[in-house]
Amino acid sequence: MTRTTAHLISHTHWDREWYMPYERHHALLAKLMNELLETLEKDERYRYFHLDGQTIIIEDYLQVHPEKREILEQFIREGRIVIGPWYVLQDEFLTSSEANVRNLLIGHQDAAKYGVISKLGYFPDSFGNMGQAPQLLRQADIETAVFGRGVKPTGFDNMVGELNSASYESPYSEMLWESPDGSSVLGLLFANWYSNGNEVPVEAQEATSFWDKKLADAGKYASTPELLFMNGCDHQPVQRNLADALETARKLYPDVDFVHSSFEQYLQALKPSLPEDLVTVNGELRSQHTDGWGTLVNTASARVYLKQMNQRGQTLLEKGAEPLATLAYLVSGKAYPHALLTYAWKTLMQNHPHDSICGCSVDEVHREMIGRFEKSRHVGEAIIEESLKTITGVIGTANTASWGESAVPAAVFNTTGWERSGTVSVDVIVAKRYFKEGPNPAAIAEALDRLPLDLDNGRLLDSEGQTISCRAEDLGTQFGYELPDDQFRKPYMARKLRLTFEAAQVPPLGYKTYAWIQSPDVRTEAAASPLRLMEQGMANDFLVIGIREDGSYDVTDKHTGKVFKGLGVYENCGDLGNEYVFRQPEGDVPLTTRGLTARISLAEHEPYRITYEIVHEWEIPASADAAFAEEKRKMVPFRQRKAGRSSEQVPLRIVTRISLEAAGTSIQISAKFNNQAMDHRLRVLFPTGLTASTLLADSIFEAAERDIDPAPDWINPSNAQHQQAFVSVSDGSAGLMIANKGLNEYEVLRDGRNTIAVTLLRSVSELGDWGVFPTPEAQCLGEHTVEFAVRPYAGDAAEPEAFAWAYQYQAPWFTAQTGWQQGSLPAEYQPLEWQGRTLALSAFKMSEDNEDVVLRWYNLAHREQDFTLKAHFPVQAAYASDILERRNHREASDEGILRSSVSKAQIVTYALQPLQP
Repeated sequence: MTRTTAHLISHTHWDREWYMPYERHHALLAKLMNELLETLEKDERYRYFHLDGQTIIIEDYLQVHPEKREILEQFIREGRIVIGPWYVLQDEFLTSSEANVRNLLIGHQDAAKYGVISKLGYFPDSFGNMGQAPQLLRQADIETAVFGRGVKPTGFDNMVGELNSASYESPYSEMLWESPDGSSVLGLLFANWYSNGNEVPVEAQEATSFWDKKLADAGKYASTPELLFMNGCDHQPVQRNLADALETARKLYPDVDFVHSSFEQYLQALKPSLPEDLVTVNGELRSQHTDGWGTLVNTASARVYLKQMNQRGQTLLEKGAEPLATLAYLVSGKAYPHALLTYAWKTLMQNHPHDSICGCSVDEVHREMIGRFEKSRHVGEAIIEESLKTITGVIGTANTASWGESAVPAAVFNTTGWERSGTVSVDVIVAKRYFKEGPNPAAIAEALDRLPLDLDNGRLLDSEGQTISCRAEDLGTQFGYELPDDQFRKPYMARKLRLTFEAAQVPPLGYKTYAWIQSPDVRTEAAASPLRLMEQGMANDFLVIGIREDGSYDVTDKHTGKVFKGLGVYENCGDLGNEYVFRQPEGDVPLTTRGLTARISLAEHEPYRITYEIVHEWEIPASADAAFAEEKRKMVPFRQRKAGRSSEQVPLRIVTRISLEAAGTSIQISAKFNNQAMDHRLRVLFPTGLTASTLLADSIFEAAERDIDPAPDWINPSNAQHQQAFVSVSDGSAGLMIANKGLNEYEVLRDGRNTIAVTLLRSVSELGDWGVFPTPEAQCLGEHTVEFAVRPYAGDAAEPEAFAWAYQYQAPWFTAQTGWQQGSLPAEYQPLEWQGRTLALSAFKMSEDNEDVVLRWYNLAHREQDFTLKAHFPVQAAYASDILERRNHREASDEGILRSSVSKAQIVTYALQPLQP
């Protein structure tokens, strides 16, 4: 008879901040770690402790107790404290693709300092799991993942239903988990949660009661006699008498082997005994085969301002600091700022744990997050400024004959992976005097203010001498300063202009240079604009937009002839839920702006862009009614609350600006409002009118195809889901894509029109979960600005051009003035060329180990794609790499062109070893 083995793995799940502020948890962590080290020193029977899969715990502890470094390192090297592979336990869906990779990369780098790393994909409490996780893990040599959510009907209280549920994805807690590309790992579900071996009793009678239940519960789901018991829970102190408790268990259950184990030991015993009938679960694990109330997806709309700051911060590093620093190295040899970028990423990722970025903590936590976002941003901006200064310093503008010595040149940088056109604004200095020139700043400013600027005779030229339609604004004289590398700071006054124009066909990862010429001799006219102003509408070569009296708009795709009607209606309803879960009051009928007369005016009419302003003066309920406060005080479960919305009304004034650019294939929208209401949700609606059963949503390294109608088990009236850059619906011949900036929640309504609803704001008053934790700042009162865009397209799935547009929409342009100078770079430049129609470029950076240029793409299609790559800088060797940026094998090239084939949904990384500049 096969013996049962009970593997007890000691751990604590360390939410770095949650129902208490960070420093309160920090103090508890210091106490916990001191007790752990003391226990390991004094009790050799206490063998292992799993440090929650995140290396940041080490940083946090040593910040308080640096004198403990030596003993901590000893236990890590001995394998008694198990660390890694992540830096933090992130929310996978609310952090970008590259942020998930940086998390794993930096976790490995930190663990490598100790010589030992846990090769376990540890996701104990992620609110759903990304579908590409198995592929990412396999690229990091990780073959097993453990997770607490995503499969089986695990409810909000982490309880699992009965085994007769036909919708279980797996009959066992062990399964295979496969990514869309076919990469597979062994997946282990904490079916009885990660606390099923917590606080093991020492006294015999209590231990009998404990183990009778625990052994039966674990055996109910396990496919082998190797049973997993997690000896810990959230912020759980070390069970210092565990060895005695195990001795008691061994005496009571002689047929069971009780082992103080590690995941490594457990897996060594488990894998040989796994049955052949393990089920394979595919792609995203989002608890879709549940009643829909425990997915915690509405954390995507809790404190939307955090998601917006996170999107800006991630994009600044991925599409700003990293590529520009790489380009600066390639064109000048300027050292890549590895340490600064790691610091910026770490500071940003300290906001990525699930209870942080999900917005489901107490107010103090999220106040501190704002400071971290700003710190990371400031570092990123410093790197960008220094890199732009380096690059523009070697652009040869003096070779452009049509400009002349009096020209004011500036470069526009496109840091995305595709050619790009769009409206940009560049601030340039036309005259400058340093303070040291005297007599004083005020006199300098007055003198500069008197300088004549004939804007009517000014022209913007590209490097070919063509006139570009441009709006020039005199910004007056402003203070500035320089910080030379070899001198004291140099303050100055400068007369500035702001130039706004369409930068057309700027090459990928490269730049174009333009020059402002103030000369009556320049008479060439700009090309005619394709923009056309209509009565309450606008059009270009691609789209026609008509604005209705209620502020909604109709969009006609000239390519397909498809008309999307009544887009942009705002919807408002009550919310009796919390930071985790949206719950609409029973009988609540959503309010909308449909039919509400709006004030519509033309705000901008330029050759490069037309903008309308739409103002809604709206009244909505001020809050939930009086019964709500009593229900919260008594901890009435959110699904049982009977409160409604207040009869008191407050104004909600929404100012929407809708823009169409000359070369635009989309309309870009921003909306500003001052929220003075509580306990409600605000969304914007886009009725597609398309017949479809599935949609595409941008997720982690994939455009995930999801069912519009949920599984039969789903009873939650809401079917909101996560998105990154976009959500898209198509009927096979036409489609509609909605892109966003930091708006991570959408729902496709089951209203017969497949309306895409994007959440702009959710106002709630409590944390939720296991206690009463008021969070008044989660009401998000005050001013808000949200940004989104609409793009129709042709085809049965989003065309690659639409994918590229959505990714570019989130990325800012970067600009910098340059001088009239000789230089090694031309006026227009790109560092490389690549072709692969269904591929998306996600990284252009340098590796720390080898100083290689690292490039990463992923295939958005579920079919093979041919790929070519040619560098426009000297390359010594090219290597196939992975997410850990290793040189795996050398790639052959044909006349400097690397050719390969990328499999369906595959993530590919190349490391190019450049010749020293």
